Amino acid sequence: MDELQTHDEILIQHEFEELIELCRNNTNEDGIVLIKKAFEIANEAHKGIKRRSGVPYILHPIAVAKIVVQEIGLGYKSICAALMHDVVEDNQNFTIDLVKSVFGETISYIVDGLTKIDVAFDKDKSGQAENFKRILLTMNDDIRVIIIKIADRLHNMRTLDSMPVEKQQKISNETLFLFAPLAYRLGFFKIKSELEDLSLKYLSPKEFEEIDAKIKATEAGRQDFLDKFIEPIEKKLKESNIKFNTSARTKSVYSVWNKMRTKSVSFEEIYDLFAVRIIFEPIDFIPERTQCWHVYSIITESYQSKNERLRDWINTPKTNGYEALHCTVMAFGVWVEIQIRTKRMEEIAERGFAAHWRYKDDTAQEEELDKWLAKIRDVLINPDVNAVEYLDQFRLNLYSSEITLFTPKGKTIILPKGVTVIDFAYTIHSGIGEKAIGAKVNHKLVSLSYILNNGDQVEVLTAENAKPLREWLDYAKLPRTKIRIEAALKAEVQGHIECGRELIKEKLAQFNVEPQARVFNKLCVAYGVATKRELYSKVGAGIIQLDDFEKQLKKNPPQKSAVYWGFDLIKKIIPGTKKTTKEDEKNTEEIIINETAKIDKNRPFLLKETFEKKLTYKAASCCNPIPGDNIIGFEIDDGNVVVHRQECPEANKLAAEHGDKIINVKWTTHKVQSFLTFINMRGIDRIGILNDTTKIITGEMNVNMRKLNVESHDGIFEGTIELYVHSIDNLNSLIKKISEIKGMENVKRLQKFDV
Repeated sequence: MDELQTHDEILIQHEFEELIELCRNNTNEDGIVLIKKAFEIANEAHKGIKRRSGVPYILHPIAVAKIVVQEIGLGYKSICAALMHDVVEDNQNFTIDLVKSVFGETISYIVDGLTKIDVAFDKDKSGQAENFKRILLTMNDDIRVIIIKIADRLHNMRTLDSMPVEKQQKISNETLFLFAPLAYRLGFFKIKSELEDLSLKYLSPKEFEEIDAKIKATEAGRQDFLDKFIEPIEKKLKESNIKFNTSARTKSVYSVWNKMRTKSVSFEEIYDLFAVRIIFEPIDFIPERTQCWHVYSIITESYQSKNERLRDWINTPKTNGYEALHCTVMAFGVWVEIQIRTKRMEEIAERGFAAHWRYKDDTAQEEELDKWLAKIRDVLINPDVNAVEYLDQFRLNLYSSEITLFTPKGKTIILPKGVTVIDFAYTIHSGIGEKAIGAKVNHKLVSLSYILNNGDQVEVLTAENAKPLREWLDYAKLPRTKIRIEAALKAEVQGHIECGRELIKEKLAQFNVEPQARVFNKLCVAYGVATKRELYSKVGAGIIQLDDFEKQLKKNPPQKSAVYWGFDLIKKIIPGTKKTTKEDEKNTEEIIINETAKIDKNRPFLLKETFEKKLTYKAASCCNPIPGDNIIGFEIDDGNVVVHRQECPEANKLAAEHGDKIINVKWTTHKVQSFLTFINMRGIDRIGILNDTTKIITGEMNVNMRKLNVESHDGIFEGTIELYVHSIDNLNSLIKKISEIKGMENVKRLQKFDV
């Protein structure tokens, strides 16, 4: 035991000394003293505690601190906070007040923010969604909180091997759902790519390994190509006395996988597997953008540029601060992307907004960060926002491309791609949004639902009597727009409720009737509404007239009890429930409990057929999993299990928001049940090729087709087949046989969500 303890102590000391060495480059002695104090407190707080892998827990905060300083570039205050980020939560002897007394206001504030992220949540809400929302709330106050949290998540992903499968799936889905997009939005491109790759490694390990192996296998050939490609460019750059270096950036495994999935292409069909970077030292007193364009002109002296692929993020940087000039050129029969950056731009590309703190004079980029944080604050100040709905909308904005729009006076407005006129109107001002009736885009009249394009000039048209309509929620794409519209609609409804309440109160007083529950039950039935609130609202809005109020009061129809109504609902949900009796009303809760299946989370849930030729689970219709697919299972509210494919976007969303519902599932052999799937074919349109295909499907393989759709153009045909198979092996055999048909160029399975 002593020997093991000594080994742990040596390991801890070694890792901490490495951290100190990393800190010496950008931290003075006073900062080093504080870092050592933070380590002493953290080491004491986590003493004797081990991670699941068996290593001392203190190695985790040390690793997070290393990421903070080495890979992100933050200072000693962030390093101290990273070392102590779990101290308050894990050890009640160490309080925020203690941290504050030793380290001061700023560090204690960051530690407090990190601690609050991980507290327990209201059980009546989606805990994970509320957790994410709390994370985003911290961004309003100190951006370093979320940056350290991203570093924390990165190290957890790097050490995920020791976790059980369902935990790996939950954490990986959370990472893809929020942490990778956040890293991207804050400009941490390298971290974002690693988070995505690690997530894919645990969600689809087989596909990850296959793509990773193919990328590595092409590495030598890529280097030879790069040497040949860059030679004439390097020569001309040296002749122009430009100090530079070049490198090749290979697409990440996740990026390749995602492109293969979304574009329905094979690995061999991805032409932009790598991009060339040219990073140069700019000359003083000449604008960096001018020098970038000069480098571009040198490149195009040797290679032909593809103008429609030119991307100028120098004059208009991305919201996350990214600056570069991208061009695509033809070289030796292939298109090659080139990224042109100065050293400053490169540091910002690698370290995101953290790098801006080194360039204090560049206030424009700091303003962009402030604007983005203001947008987040704008959404989160509304306490009524549903966390799950908010996250669905917010996440869309994290990865979205951006477009530049102009007001009639030429002011620039940068918004995510896909926004509509109503989004633009509310971005300018809530008052303009609420009074909007249409717009002129490039001097042409358009509706509020019109989707804006890059470079559009937009003039919003308003009217004093206009007000938000419910259909605007369908037009709006930005979360803050939807929330403002919903707030206006709620305010209007609340006004109707107050008005209706007063009108009914006056009517009841007129007939000397007390406002009791049985009276309102009678009125709700009489006027065809479900609740008292709905009654008030419709009366206040003038939808329900009270001209026959006295007549309705005198009616006395038989009323069912609330429990009785509830049992009727249960009969619809649970097939075969016997006819309702009075005794049943008392036993409703017991029936619900007995009808709910129990799931043992300590062992895999077997996905199998029953003797009645039914399934013990539900296959999600959004992705149509079939036996043998990489899958993830969820326990839904009725006690059943629903299964999604690992790559299904809906599964990713569910796992991130409701991680506690994930269960470990395992396929068994299915001999009777068949499952719907989709395949795509492409080939030369010769006579008889379709007949050969259907013979294999229905005759040789005995597979049932549901739908066949084929189109032919210029001698090439492409078709989609919907069919039923028993397993992934069954499907793969079918695809292999169809691929062998003469003239068939490509056959592959389609994702249901891409069809």
